[in-house]
Order: sequence, then C-alpha cells, then structure tokens
Amino acid sequence: MAAPGFTPGAFVFLLCINSVANYPSGKVTQSCHGMIPEHGHRPQADPVHHITVSQVTFRPGDQVEVALSGPPFKGFLLEARNAEDLSGVPVGSFTLIDSQMSQLLTCEDIQGSAVSHTSSSKKTEIKVYWNAPSSAPNHIQFLVTVVEKYKIYWVKIPSQIISQPDALPFTTLKATVSPLSTPTPVSRLTKLFSASDCGNKKFCIRSPLSCDPEKEQACVFLSFTKHDHSVMVEMSGPGEGYLSFAFSHDRWMGNDDAYLCINEGQTVHVQPAHFSGRSHPVMDSRDPLEAVAWRLADGVMQCSFRRNITLPGVKNRFDLNTSYYIFLADGTANDGQIYKHSQQPLITYEKHNVTDYPKNIGGSRSSLLLKVHGALMFVAWMTTVSIGVLIARFFRSVWSKAFFLGEAAWFQVHRLLMLTTSVLTCIAFIMPFIYRGGWSWHAGYHPYLGCIVTALAVLQPLLAAFRPPLHDPRRQMFNWTHWSVGTAARIIAVAAMFLGMDLPGLNLPHPWKTYAMIGFVTWHIGTEIVLEIHAYRLSRKVEILDDDRIQILQSLTVAEAEGHAFKKMVLAIYVCGNVTFLIIFLSAINHV
Repeated sequence: MAAPGFTPGAFVFLLCINSVANYPSGKVTQSCHGMIPEHGHRPQADPVHHITVSQVTFRPGDQVEVALSGPPFKGFLLEARNAEDLSGVPVGSFTLIDSQMSQLLTCEDIQGSAVSHTSSSKKTEIKVYWNAPSSAPNHIQFLVTVVEKYKIYWVKIPSQIISQPDALPFTTLKATVSPLSTPTPVSRLTKLFSASDCGNKKFCIRSPLSCDPEKEQACVFLSFTKHDHSVMVEMSGPGEGYLSFAFSHDRWMGNDDAYLCINEGQTVHVQPAHFSGRSHPVMDSRDPLEAVAWRLADGVMQCSFRRNITLPGVKNRFDLNTSYYIFLADGTANDGQIYKHSQQPLITYEKHNVTDYPKNIGGSRSSLLLKVHGALMFVAWMTTVSIGVLIARFFRSVWSKAFFLGEAAWFQVHRLLMLTTSVLTCIAFIMPFIYRGGWSWHAGYHPYLGCIVTALAVLQPLLAAFRPPLHDPRRQMFNWTHWSVGTAARIIAVAAMFLGMDLPGLNLPHPWKTYAMIGFVTWHIGTEIVLEIHAYRLSRKVEILDDDRIQILQSLTVAEAEGHAFKKMVLAIYVCGNVTFLIIFLSAINHV
C-alpha cells in the first residue's frame, strides 16, 4: 500500500446536501437561479425577516442601500431581479458594507450580482449597497432566502418594488415562491423486515451477505419486490444517521437516481434525490413515492416506499426495467442534514435488473484494482522484504558454504526476495493511477509516502548492481548506503500501510487492523532482537574459547552448529508468524 491508492470517495456517492445551510462559507452559487436550499424540507410559509431599501426610486448609476433584518439567522442569499420577471437573471451588482458578515457572488456570469453570508454565525442584520446598472429595467424587486437552521428557512422573501422615475406604475405582482406540492402521506412500520423471501420473491442486496433484519438488525439490508407495475422497496440498517441507495449506469458517481432515509430525531424522512455529475446530491420532490413508511427503534432505522417501474415525464427517475449498478451507503446525520459517509458505499459487482428474477446478492466496498494494490503491497512490504532482510543480516554464516548459480545461497535468496519486492511494488504502484485516472488529491499523505517508497524500491537494486568488490575501499560506503536506503524504505512503507488501511477506498475493519499491524511490527522487531542477542552471545562464546586455546577447532565447530540450528528454528517460527499476519490482512482485503 505504498502507492497513491485507496482513493477516497471522490468517485462514489458523496452524500452531502447542496444548500445554503450546508455551506457555512456561503459559497452557494449553485443555488443562484432558484434561490432554494435543496434540503428536502418544505420552506416556511410566513416570513419573519424583512428587506428594507433606502429609496423607492432610482436612476442608472445610483447606489441603493438594502438592509435585511429579523430574528437571528445563519445563512442568506440576496439578489435583485426585474420585478416583471422574477424568474429571470439577477440585475446589477452589490457593494459590501461589512465584508466580515457578507460576501459577493457571481451568479449567471454577472460578477457581484448576489450577496451571501461568510460564516454560519448568527446574525440579525445585513446591509449592502445595490448598484443600478445602465441597462436596468423599470422596476426592481429584491429577493432574499434566509436560513435559520437546516430545516427552517424562507425562500425568496420580497422587498418593496423600486422604480425608475419615468416608469409607468407597476401593477402586476408575480408569485415569488412556486406552489408547494402536498407531502406524501407517511405511516409507521409495525414489524421488522425479513430476508426469508430473498431470492424467491425479493431481489435483495445485503451487507454482509448473511444479513437478516429480523435477527441481525445492525446490518444493512435492501430489497425490491415487484408488484404488477410497481416495486416495493425496503431498506434497513443502523439508525444513527441515514441510509441510502442509488441506481447508476456505471461504478462512478454522477447522473444517478438515489433514495435516502434520514433520521431526524423522532421521525425518518424518506427522500428521492439525483446527482448532476460529480457533485452533491440534489433533493427532489417526493411525488413519485407512494406508501411511504418508517420505523426507528433499538438503534435501527427501517423505511419503505413504493414507486412505479416507469415514470414517464418525471425527471431524474430511472425506469426500473433496466439493469443498473446499485450503490448502498450509510452515514451520519444531524438535524436532518446528512454528511459524507465514513466508508465507501457497497457497489454491486455487476449491473442488475431489480424487476427481473429475484436474486440474493452482495457487493464490494472497494475496487478490485485497489484490493490488488493493497494485497501486493502487503506481500512485498510485510513478507518478502522482511524475510530477505533477516537472511542477509543473520544467515550469511549459516549458508556460507552453500552455492547456487555461482553465488552464495543466502545471497541468491536475498536478491530474489528483494527483486520480488521491487517488482510487486512497481506493479501495485500503477494500479491506483489506473483506478483514479490520475493523482489522488484526497488521500492525505499516503500517496506521497507511496511515491517515496516506490522510488527507494527501484533505487535499491540499481545501487546493488554497482556494488564494489569485497575488499574495495568503497565497499563500506556502499554497505552503509544500501542499509540506509533499505531501512528508510521499510519504515516509510509501514507508515504508508498504516495510513492506507484507513482510506475509504479500502478501509479495513476497526479496530483489529491497527492491532494486527502493531502485532506484525512487534513480531518482526522482536525476531531481530532475539537474533541480535543470540549473535552477540555466540560471538562472546567464541572469544572465550579462543582465549583459552583449548580444543579450539572442535569447540568452535560445536558452537557454530548449535548457533546455526537455533537461527534456523527462529527463522522457521518467524516465517510461520509472518505468513499468518499476511493471510489475516489478505483475507480482510478479500472481504471488503
């Protein structure tokens, strides 16, 4: 895991809400046109905030002071519109009075044509100047959207109309807020969902594959049951935040049909949404959903709804008689506002038609490329390099008289293991680039450490190719350089593995992965310490025998034989333990 892999969820199902309240920085240009925070909640009907203007008439070039005031609020979006076409583009530009509280936005390619908040701190009054353009229409009306908190907001609160002096009186007042549809009726579920009909009557996606909401309520469960021209959807999982799923034409986020069940404290909000490119989900009208129901108990959230298989004329909803990849995700929510999931969504291995034959399937939370990347890096930097280092450091004397292909056997084994490490590292290094299509900017320090490790892994065999002869004066310098580069690579590789295990692209289970990695490091260091102590005691024993000058040759032979047998035993035990740790990690990667 030393390459820039385990890319975060930049590609998959980023479940955050595109809204004024969800952008404490006030960068809400996505909401410029409709001025509607897409929270999935209905705006308040009766405004409690007011817009006042310093004058009721204006001429091109005038500056009109505009003030927003009322009870404390967190966010706002203010624009000037043609009073005769309130759905048109913003008119004119603004000048700030207090840049600590407000900022200018570029809406509809008009610089400074809107004003928003700079932070989510509470405020009771905002003042700005509106600059009337030379091409200003005869009548201007200011509109403001005000967010008190996530679920409480007012859309397009109007000001009084200001007009140019020679304009005819304004007589037609158009509605500033579109009529809101009647909410979909919602009921309470009376019993838990069941997985007993999965593969028989229900098309089920489960994580883990054995998930049954009746028995293991904390697992994530999604089912589709076809009824004539409609599909009944059931979703169950942890109730702390939200559950969601989406239909997608590919394994990447963008232009997907999504559905969310959001814990709002005492109730569950069921909401369809869609993606426009690689952006945050946009909440849609709940009109296509029928028979909406939910249950929230014992830390488990369940929700269900029915929708028609085809919805002609309904934008952003896919026909369900076609095959799609299916995403299944969960995450945290606060006051109805959802946040990015902490782990990658479960994604089906292939496309499925949920209205076709019932199936019982699972999926993966990690790409195959990232799994192979992680597996190769574990093999290289947990096993081959570790065994190769021990052999070079402690087993030269053990196999000093054994030769293979004209070289000492220990050296050939060491060289083979180290070349294997370099090759595996280089292969693994390119896989995240293929998966990501470039550099992963959201993977923290892991990709940077990975690049360093890969460079050192390539440098080591190149240095070894120019190794000076045994008695060459430069040999000692080579030995220190070779040891330093190798040691640095191993240390950085371990750091990269620790970081890589936590990235969303792999995200091995907590907390055992940390304990297992600490256990491996302790196992390796402990083995080196045991061999170092043994080598020191053996050297002291040989020195004592040499000083006594008694049966030197026979005693040395016996001491060496005992020492070699001990080393071989330690190596055998170490290899068994090392492979055990490796199997643990490879098994975990396989089940992600």
